[in-house]
Amino acid sequence: MKLHSTYMGLKLNSPIIVSSCSLSENVENIVKMEDNGAGAVVLSSLFEEQIRLEEEKLKGVIAETSYSFPEALDYFPGLDDFNVGVDDYLENIRKAKEKTKIPIIGSLNGITTEGWIDYSKWIEQAGADALEVNIFFIPGDIGMSSSEVEHRYLNIIEAIKQSVKIPVAVKLNPYFSTMGNMALRMKNSGADGLVLFNRFYQPDFDINELVVKTDLHYSESSEIRLPLMWIALLYGKVKLSLAATTGVQSAVEVVKYLLAGADVVMTASSLYKNGIPYLKTMNKELQDWMYMMGYDSVEAFRGSMSQQNISDPTAFERSNYIKILEGVK
Repeated sequence: MKLHSTYMGLKLNSPIIVSSCSLSENVENIVKMEDNGAGAVVLSSLFEEQIRLEEEKLKGVIAETSYSFPEALDYFPGLDDFNVGVDDYLENIRKAKEKTKIPIIGSLNGITTEGWIDYSKWIEQAGADALEVNIFFIPGDIGMSSSEVEHRYLNIIEAIKQSVKIPVAVKLNPYFSTMGNMALRMKNSGADGLVLFNRFYQPDFDINELVVKTDLHYSESSEIRLPLMWIALLYGKVKLSLAATTGVQSAVEVVKYLLAGADVVMTASSLYKNGIPYLKTMNKELQDWMYMMGYDSVEAFRGSMSQQNISDPTAFERSNYIKILEGVK
């Protein structure tokens, strides 16, 4: 069974790729991911807050040193030329490219345009095959309009695409009022792919200590339904690569996402739970399902259950909602 797939023009040996997570901070883990059948790896994210914090630290060092020894300023490079906070990150990209043959995708996580351009360039220059932009932004300001939120996304995409030549995917949240139109606008702003959806880690309360809890819960397979619906709705309507993420615990979710029209399916929680070798298991189970169904390639069934290809397109819209309620007795 042929598992080959294409994501933003990148040729992959499998549609199953590792989503951005701490496992990819170790280059040996990336090698292990390739050995077990990962089609590509999205590196752990470089966070805007981390970049800004380290830049401020450097400014403080420069200020204190120059106050005591004004001539010392000549020995410090300007901030624009100083890869603050990214040296190790860029080195990981270089090492991963040296030791593996699968596509390596860099990841930036932030909410503003400032700084993204330079860091995008450095990630490209380090050898990354593509870039994933994770715009993790919760509009808590009640004075901010929906158009302002949308333009923040579009401005970041445009700024990055003007500075790099590698493909750029946008990892976005599901809370836009007109997701289809926003996907089209992102495409027009230069995006090469969409990653559906960003999984927000909402806070919880400890009612005894009266503090905000920040514990992590791995995704569950039940969480695939929202991204599954939107991939099925967007497939064939926007010329963007579609990546599915959230809730991928087994080959079952992989198959469902591919049937909806995803080019690739990302997973991380399943690897934390079962170990990196579980990638081989998922690829094998995907092949077994394809053999049972009579498919010899992923392309033979991709998108076959998208809205444009099923016999009842209203199944993704209001009629399905009514049918579900009618079935509850």
